Amino acid sequence: MIHKKKIVHLTSVHPAFDTRIFIKECKTLVQEGYDVALIAPNDKDDIIDGVRIRAVPKPTGRRERIVRTSRDVYRAALEEDANLYHFHDPELIFIGMMLKIRGKTVVYDVHEDLPRQILTKPWIAPFFRRIVAVGAQIMENLCARYFDGVVTATETIADRFPSEKTVILHNYPILGELTVLDSESYSKRAPIAAYIGGITLIRGIKEIVEAVSLIPQRLGVRLVLAGRFCPSELEFELRGSFSWKHVDYLGWQNRKQVAELLDHARVGLVLLHPTLNYLESYPVKLFEYMSAGIPVVASDFPLWREIIGSIGCGVLVDPFNPKSIADAIQWLIEHPTEAEDMGKLGQEAIYKHYNWDKEAEKLLVLYEKLLQG
Repeated sequence: MIHKKKIVHLTSVHPAFDTRIFIKECKTLVQEGYDVALIAPNDKDDIIDGVRIRAVPKPTGRRERIVRTSRDVYRAALEEDANLYHFHDPELIFIGMMLKIRGKTVVYDVHEDLPRQILTKPWIAPFFRRIVAVGAQIMENLCARYFDGVVTATETIADRFPSEKTVILHNYPILGELTVLDSESYSKRAPIAAYIGGITLIRGIKEIVEAVSLIPQRLGVRLVLAGRFCPSELEFELRGSFSWKHVDYLGWQNRKQVAELLDHARVGLVLLHPTLNYLESYPVKLFEYMSAGIPVVASDFPLWREIIGSIGCGVLVDPFNPKSIADAIQWLIEHPTEAEDMGKLGQEAIYKHYNWDKEAEKLLVLYEKLLQG
């Protein structure tokens, strides 16, 4: 590029090194020659892999995040005076609108289906959830008319926004990111079932922990968890259960540590509950397990059945049934040849179809169109 266009990504919710925002989108833009800054809650300003981290103070709670952090993000955004602003949180919609009023080019990145997500929020009284969800959808749809571009994580979310300005960027893995040199032979691995990601009730953690305790002890299956509990009290509750003795909890892991964990695992677990927000989602962890070459045990949702069934990379179960989950894990542990073949089929599908390299091209085309315009 003759001139380095300045791009600023904004988030008040996600950490500075979020996989989708920092590793995939920002680093892709740096590689293409853009001057990229990321305004995010962080301990300090920094420059990592060519991305300039512009830190704002970390909030101590939801109210502070919505009010103070959003204000800090906006002030930092104005100081950057960028050619294009790309924000990632519904909380920043009004910040996006204020930037538009100042004549800026603005892109809204929609990670989740906000109206459906609101319907499962425990901190909103059940009576008000539908009202809040409808209001959120009206707000999103109205503001999206004024933004220059909309990026969504799934087709279902994209259907709610103007097609002429909407681009779908699936959150697929980066090719080779979860590949370990001198990978451990599948047949020699310990009987480990892995779960990585946010650890919550709605993502099936209670059923997963109970399921491992139902597998015959002669197999020695261990459940290895990597991620953060939400709420934190959930960890103490599960630690007090009889089933916890089969669990190894590693806490949050960086990308290298995740790759090493999956290189030792025999099974990957993605057992989300069938909420409206999850039924038509593309879970990042599903594709990361596939990228690492391990078979999956996943919730039997129609969309997931179509993906996993067509590839043959795992077993589908009722996420509310610990015995069904346990039986699926046990079968994969007791049939290592078939399980390894499933893992290879999943990995092959990642290289052919489900990878970030293909998605990155769509992001770059959108930016080129908006910046030239």
